[in-house]
Amino acid sequence: MEGYPEGYEEEIDLVEEIDLLTNNDDYAGVDEDLDEDDQMQLLILQQQYAQEIPEVVKNFIIYFHRNILENNVYELHGIYENSFNRLTEKFYAKTPWPEADYIAPLVNDDQVFLTLYRELYYRHIYSKLTPTIEHRFHSYENYCDLFNFILNSEGPVSLELPNQWLWDIIDEFIYQFQSFCNYRSRLKNKTEEEIALLRDNIQVWSCYSVLNVLYSLITKSRITEQLLVSKHGGDMIEAAGEYGSRTLYKMLGYFSIIGLLRVHCLLGDYTLALKMMDNIELSKKALFARVTACHVTTYYYVGFAYMMMRRYADAIKAFSHILVFIARTKMYHTRSYQFDQINKKGDQMYALLTICIALCPTRLDENIHPHLREKYGEHLIKMQRGEEGLQTFEDLFLYACPKFISPNGPNFEDPNALTQTIEPHHHHAKIFLSEVRHQILIPTLRSYLKLYTTMGIDKLSAFLDIDAETLRTQLLIVKQKSRQQKWTSGTLLEGEYVTTSDLDFCLKQDMIHIAESKVGRRYGDWFLRHINKFQDIIAGMDLRN
Repeated sequence: MEGYPEGYEEEIDLVEEIDLLTNNDDYAGVDEDLDEDDQMQLLILQQQYAQEIPEVVKNFIIYFHRNILENNVYELHGIYENSFNRLTEKFYAKTPWPEADYIAPLVNDDQVFLTLYRELYYRHIYSKLTPTIEHRFHSYENYCDLFNFILNSEGPVSLELPNQWLWDIIDEFIYQFQSFCNYRSRLKNKTEEEIALLRDNIQVWSCYSVLNVLYSLITKSRITEQLLVSKHGGDMIEAAGEYGSRTLYKMLGYFSIIGLLRVHCLLGDYTLALKMMDNIELSKKALFARVTACHVTTYYYVGFAYMMMRRYADAIKAFSHILVFIARTKMYHTRSYQFDQINKKGDQMYALLTICIALCPTRLDENIHPHLREKYGEHLIKMQRGEEGLQTFEDLFLYACPKFISPNGPNFEDPNALTQTIEPHHHHAKIFLSEVRHQILIPTLRSYLKLYTTMGIDKLSAFLDIDAETLRTQLLIVKQKSRQQKWTSGTLLEGEYVTTSDLDFCLKQDMIHIAESKVGRRYGDWFLRHINKFQDIIAGMDLRN
């Protein structure tokens, strides 16, 4: 590729032999605060380690650094999404990348670049290896350095990064926070030294510090004001201000809103999670749609929040929309380094969609219905068998739910806390299952009610083997659960109470009167879709001939 230093080859699979650096006169950037002996020792260590770094990696780092300095977003996009990942697979699949101190001489000890490099360095350790407690602490410190540079410099910083990287910075920051919270909660198998470190550093990865960063990025970028102006038909730049007019701040602020949607879901505050989305419209033109991983994450957490708020119709709509999107763009994801992650998230959403369908039967889009039947058809049948289905509900929930966190760490002064493990996801599973138990008889009741237009209470109670008074209570539950708040317009928290069931009934004295309303299938869409498919096939055949 034009512009790469001599010796760098983008297609690293063509590199058969790597000449190790034996001599380099360009080393610089030794810390001046060290005394002469320490400086000499550090210089020797840097030179020794540099000899172990493949030449192609050194040239990549130099080229990477140059494009950061030049704010060449186009080249950085290719470096970030392709080159870095190919070099990782070639040289660092099972080992960490070189530490920042050892590559510092190659980039003239540029602290901004080294901070960005460490962000990738620690992310690689979290992704491919097992982070130690030191890695977790140092990664947190590096994020503090990065966000302090962005938020507390005099005026906006002159740094431009690809949208994908900006999203990944926010996404990884929250992931590592989530990972640390769960790590901190499991004290059982930790050494006394690790417990002492956790006890003495309670501010590291604290909930307050993470929320503070995300809210600070939103405030600095004035993204809320920008979105509000855009929502009313104005130009976002009118409300952007000095910082918000820069792409770096604007996109970090925007992605922080999605990040807060995620964090509040992890904390179990679903109302506040959806409140964060007040000024973001769920549409293909939204900024989150520019980054596929952000697009998928947004709909996953919006759908999950709706599900936990018992707004199953809205959850089904959210999950269905993004699953159709993933299915239609699957061929493009195969080339992405996040292919496996998107696939896994899609599979989790199919599981959550199955739960929602079991609780609120709805006709699904024809593009995703066959996939759901194939993946979770048996689970759906089990969940409609009353008490027998509770275990299936729990299994699917635990598989597909986010890894919830506890905002407060364990009580290190309590001896019992050292032997107990806090598992927030089990706590949230219990809350969800208590709601499921209330309506566990609904599928069975529906199956009987669909067979009749009128039916006596005594007859139905005999079928179900329960007394008439309990049946009356269950019928009231069916009636109440069939009415849900459903979004029509406005913010995500708004909506109208509507009947979401295709089965309606009324109870007059001891007689149930049943009315079933079936939604007719729209055959026109089906025929048009298949006509277009056949036209594409014929056009393809004509091209081959």
